[in-house]
Amino acid sequence: MNDRTLPTSLVNPYADPDDFDNNPSANTALGDVIATRMHRRHLLRGGVGALAAATLGPLALSACGGGGSSGGFPIIPPAPAPAPVPAPPPPAPAPAPAAGPALGFTAVSKSLADSIVVPLGYTATVIYATGDSIDPAVSDYKNDGTDDNFGRRSGDQHDGMHFFGLTGDGKPTLTNSDRGLMCINHEAINGTVAFMHPNGQTNAGATAGARPEAEALKEVEAHGASVVELARSGGKLATVKTSTFNRRITPRTPMTFGGPAKGSALLKTLYSPAGTTTRGMIGNCASGYTPWGTYLTCEENFAGFFTRGAADDAQRTPKELTAFLRIGLKQNVTGGQRWSTVVAADPASTEYQRWNASKTGASTDGTDDFRNTHNTFGWVVEIDPYDLSSTPVKHTGLGRFAHEGAWPSNPVVGKPLAFYMGDDSRSEYVYKYVSKATWIAADANPSDRLATGAKYLDDGTLYAAKFNADGSGTWLKLDLTNAAISGNTAYAFTDLADVLVNARLAADAAGATKCDRPEWTAVNPLNGEIYITMTENPDRGNVGSTSNNNVPNPDVDPAFPRYWLDNKAITTQNAAVQANKGDVNGQVMRIRETGNDASATTFNWDIYLFGSQAKADAGLDDVNYQKNVNLSGLSDFNDLSKPDGCWFSRASGILWIETDDNAYYDVTNCMLLAAIPGTYGDGGKIDVVNQANGKPGTAGTAPVTVTTYAGKKMTDTIFKRFLTAPKGSEVTGLAESPDGKALFINIQHPGENTAAANIGDPTKYESHWPGTGAGIALPYGPGGAVARPRSATVMITKNDGGVIGL
Repeated sequence: MNDRTLPTSLVNPYADPDDFDNNPSANTALGDVIATRMHRRHLLRGGVGALAAATLGPLALSACGGGGSSGGFPIIPPAPAPAPVPAPPPPAPAPAPAAGPALGFTAVSKSLADSIVVPLGYTATVIYATGDSIDPAVSDYKNDGTDDNFGRRSGDQHDGMHFFGLTGDGKPTLTNSDRGLMCINHEAINGTVAFMHPNGQTNAGATAGARPEAEALKEVEAHGASVVELARSGGKLATVKTSTFNRRITPRTPMTFGGPAKGSALLKTLYSPAGTTTRGMIGNCASGYTPWGTYLTCEENFAGFFTRGAADDAQRTPKELTAFLRIGLKQNVTGGQRWSTVVAADPASTEYQRWNASKTGASTDGTDDFRNTHNTFGWVVEIDPYDLSSTPVKHTGLGRFAHEGAWPSNPVVGKPLAFYMGDDSRSEYVYKYVSKATWIAADANPSDRLATGAKYLDDGTLYAAKFNADGSGTWLKLDLTNAAISGNTAYAFTDLADVLVNARLAADAAGATKCDRPEWTAVNPLNGEIYITMTENPDRGNVGSTSNNNVPNPDVDPAFPRYWLDNKAITTQNAAVQANKGDVNGQVMRIRETGNDASATTFNWDIYLFGSQAKADAGLDDVNYQKNVNLSGLSDFNDLSKPDGCWFSRASGILWIETDDNAYYDVTNCMLLAAIPGTYGDGGKIDVVNQANGKPGTAGTAPVTVTTYAGKKMTDTIFKRFLTAPKGSEVTGLAESPDGKALFINIQHPGENTAAANIGDPTKYESHWPGTGAGIALPYGPGGAVARPRSATVMITKNDGGVIGL
């Protein structure tokens, strides 16, 4: 996610609604159970995770899960949600330590350079950047703002991605590293859109006139996803411009709905009066894949694109107003790019009218306007990368919210599949979808991939996570069989479609735990444990601030136990010394399903990694900082802030972690780190004492102690910084060739803090990467030292031809 959010007091009215807390529910952030203490002490258990370095194909079948050790923490017997969770039994013996991979590179230092930095012995090569043509009939990118036809060019702000192998004759394969299809999300244009036009955007201001259609068309098409072929050329993988597989999926691409909400009144629009189809996808951030060989791309920050009129509230029902509030779409807004103001050359076109979510028609069902258009976004979208003629499907069974990925459980024959998802906004929830169908090995190679997708993704159950104070957890069912939802009075759900369209409201009613911007999910391919990045929450415990729609703010609690003060110095992104408060640097959660069963309704959790800088800021108490903030024992070789992406390499067993950070940018640019994952319960129960001098709010407040469950401390041998990024950019997206000898990452929005007024003066650009060639094999694209910055997909190879990271 593009996370360059401002303090609440500085936010402009056109900021993305999902950058703020839109959760007004009274659900605990576990703060209400701080006083609950466990009645037994858990044992500290050691052991390195049993991850093999052998290559595992992405469709490899897991052994049937059953039993399994808790690693020193209790495993809760299954109990149907939302019934109370029973007290945990005595801890089971921890598994014997097993050999894992060894990190075979020298950690890179923190960096503020406008460059990629990789370890000695590695080479970074840009292979696909904003504006690159994927069609021989479309010219190479001039990068001067005059290029058009983004429907056949790379979109902007590359994000989640996945590599799908191809045989020599163009058939799906798991093993070929010399040819494949890369599916790449294009999340947004915020901060970089000015570079798409010769002199920046026209009429971008809140009270300006209509946006020009030519500009808006480029901007719309710069969102979505790419499918682009890679093949070996000159010994390295490179894009194939002439490939017949090359495809752009944009906000204009026809799509169909699948699952329980298909045909719902909530999805009816002038475009699709039946509520069964829609146009396009937007805000596509993280991603996933399916065991049957399709790509899952996930719509995240969708609410900020829409207009609602100044008096639209008076035209809407109380239920509609509750739903609008819950996604942060208020009246009297025109959307961040103001596309709804475009006057189309074709009078019959509704291309730009559809960005207006106001009630403008006379119908009672919304079939004569786009009052329901916002409900058609915020879904998981399935794409068959191998079939150019296929129509993408929005699977409503997985719920609608600010999706950050949809990662599958390890498939087990005869067992349901689960898909794990985060909702990337402050105080939002972690979700799991469980299929009704059980996995059949033959479905790994189906004749119709999207029909197989319908089998597993359109009939199942959506759950939201509740993290209990004792280290256990419960998956709360989100349907009308849950009395907390069917009997909810704050929002009266009509049917299952209503529950799924308004999944946030359903999770509120069920009592899910408010989290600190849950983002990517990753599943350990060897043992099935789930990792979830929690990026940050400056509202956490911050009694001196006011959230968007959530007062009081969430307090510290066992699952989110820290608050502290972070002082940021003056930088190009920040003209004054600034203080960040709350959960400043984020953390990575770890979940172990009961019985290692992905369909279980209970689980255990611990905090695998606490993000922090290695030392307290000058003038602050470093002794307290090391004891109660730097809980993972991070050093200058691996300290980090705001973990965003996390992803397991099947070739090496390494857990890769990426950052999207505006809290540590006075010290370093964003980064990619490599970790040797442990196993759930390899740390222990600890007390975190949040000191008064670190507590935001009233001076002299007494310390607050929170008991939590931590993974084992990191060392410089099991956790290392592998890469730092150019100025203003986020490191995101992860994929690899099946042999693990090519690692792919995305550098998103370099130079995004360049003021629009400076677009005509290259000396004032925050970044000129990758045109400068800094840190990469060769300069990429035109412009050189004065190039406009571009997001890009980067391939990292080892100079000796080995597996990355080992």
